[in-house]
Amino acid sequence: MIHTGERYINPLTDFGFKRIFGTPFNSDLLIGFLNALFDGERVIKEVSYKNSEHFGYNESERKAVFDVYCTTDTGARIIVEMQNVYQEFYKDRSIYYSTFPIAEQAKKGDWNYELNDVYTIGILNFAFPEDKKKDNRVTKIVKLMDKETKEVFYEKLTYIYVELEKFNKPLEECKSLYEKWLFCLRNMSNLLERPAELQGRVFERLFQAAEISKFNSRERRAYEQSVNAYRDIKNGMDSARKEGLQKGIKQGLQQGLQQGLQQGIKQGLQQGIRQGEHNANLKNAKAMKAMGLPFETIQKITGLTREEIDNL
Repeated sequence: MIHTGERYINPLTDFGFKRIFGTPFNSDLLIGFLNALFDGERVIKEVSYKNSEHFGYNESERKAVFDVYCTTDTGARIIVEMQNVYQEFYKDRSIYYSTFPIAEQAKKGDWNYELNDVYTIGILNFAFPEDKKKDNRVTKIVKLMDKETKEVFYEKLTYIYVELEKFNKPLEECKSLYEKWLFCLRNMSNLLERPAELQGRVFERLFQAAEISKFNSRERRAYEQSVNAYRDIKNGMDSARKEGLQKGIKQGLQQGLQQGLQQGIKQGLQQGIRQGEHNANLKNAKAMKAMGLPFETIQKITGLTREEIDNL
C-alpha cells in the first residue's frame, strides 16, 4: 500500500518510470530529460514511441522488452531502460538490446547500409561493482574506440549508463538541468511539494504527472502493485547486502586468525633462527678470544658488540 505521506510517485518503480518517460502524453518529459542528458551534443525536438517488444528472427529466439523505445525527429533510435538490481550480465544485455534497433533499419532491395544513430541508455539504481572504488562518475558514455589511438571509431552507436547510487548532491548544489533531473529521479517520492529550485515548464509538467492524487482507481492500483514489487526488490537487495557483509566479516576474521597463526609461526621461526645465530656467534667469539685473536677480528667475523665480547 502507498504510504499516506507520499504525494508524488517513485520514478524508480516500473509504473513511475513508464508514466514519466514511457507515454506519448508525457513525451515532452522524455525530450526534456534526453536533452539535459545530451547537453547540447544532440538536440531533440520530437520523439515517436515505437513498439517496445521485439522478437528475434524466429520464434525460438529470445525477445527483448524495452521500458522505452523511440525515434527522434532526425531518425535516431533511443532505448531507455530502468534497472533497479545489479545483474552479472547487464552490460551484455544492453549490448544485445542495441542489436534490435540496428537490425530493424535494414531495407529491402538496394541499400548502402547507412544507419541512423542508436543510443542505449541505462538508468541504474546501483553502481557497477568495478566502479565503486575507482570511479565516482555518475554518467558513463561508451562508444566503439580504436584501441591504439584511443579515438572513437564509430560515432553512431552509443551506450550511456547513469549510476544513480553515486548521485548524492543536495538540490542546492545541483547546477545543471541534468543534475536537477537526477535529483528528481532519486528524491521525488520524498518531496511534499515542488522545490523552488525546480522551475520551468518541464519540471512543472513532471510534478503534475507524478502527483498520486490525480490517479484514477486503476492507475492507483497499478502503482501500488509496482511500489510493492519495488520494495520487495529493495528489501531483497538490502538483506542480501547485509548477509553478504556478515559473511564477509566472518570470513575475514577466519582468514585473519589463520593468517595471524601463520604469521606468528613465521615470526617465531625467524626469531629462533636469529637467536640461534647469535648464540653461535657468542660461542665462536669466546673460542677466538681464548685463542688470543684481536678484538677487531672477532667483531668483524661475529658482528658482536664490544660489550658482548668483553663479557665473554
